Amino acid sequence: MIKALMHGCNGKVGQKIAHLISNYKGIELVAGVDPYLGIPNAFPVFTSLSECNIPVDVIIDFSTATAIPALLEYAVGTQTSVVICTTGISPENIQKLHEASTQIPVFFSANMSLGVNLLIALAKRATEVLSDSSFDIEIIEKHHNQKIDAPSGTALAIADAINDTLSEPYAYRYDRTTTREKRSKKEIGIHAVRGGTIVGEHEILFAGNDEFITLKHQATSKDVFAVGAIKAAIFLATKNPGLYDMSHLLG
Repeated sequence: MIKALMHGCNGKVGQKIAHLISNYKGIELVAGVDPYLGIPNAFPVFTSLSECNIPVDVIIDFSTATAIPALLEYAVGTQTSVVICTTGISPENIQKLHEASTQIPVFFSANMSLGVNLLIALAKRATEVLSDSSFDIEIIEKHHNQKIDAPSGTALAIADAINDTLSEPYAYRYDRTTTREKRSKKEIGIHAVRGGTIVGEHEILFAGNDEFITLKHQATSKDVFAVGAIKAAIFLATKNPGLYDMSHLLG
């Protein structure tokens, strides 16, 4: 039985995972970490990783970007696999993920949804076909009004995947109000919308001359992220040190 710790267990997705994990054979939540203790759980919850005295095989993280360095230090120190689902991670902490993966198995994906990762694959294929045909590329992402980071990590992952497909990288344009000029052909517009209780929506627009192609994914429940995280934890528990992502899980 894989013993898992939920880092950020009292957040919205943490609670989803706590409720859904019993549907999966071979894994159980034996501990949680969250600075807020006002929600009852079927497992012991600690306010910090340093307080946790329960050995686990894998940590599932849905916390905050600022908690990543301490989490990685703990995971490396205890030789525990870790699934990083938190978004908005700085380049410095991304580098820490790579460093940690030389010592422990690390799973990191900007989005844990199967559908979103299919969207990224479709975007890469569309880019291969359309990039030489004067199509402009725009990415529009929408999330709830409580989301802190913008643009979303998924929007940036989509842009990065598109750039990896292009023969030369395009610049990212987040704001067109600072300069009055025509749109450059070699840029990807990335736009963030925040409002209400939107779980997550990502749209890629390929705008050409007299024709437009849209690829879109919409999540209506956080369950899709919880399911992906649980599957990643089961996948990672038996792996050697290294950096893994959704392509390894799906492949």
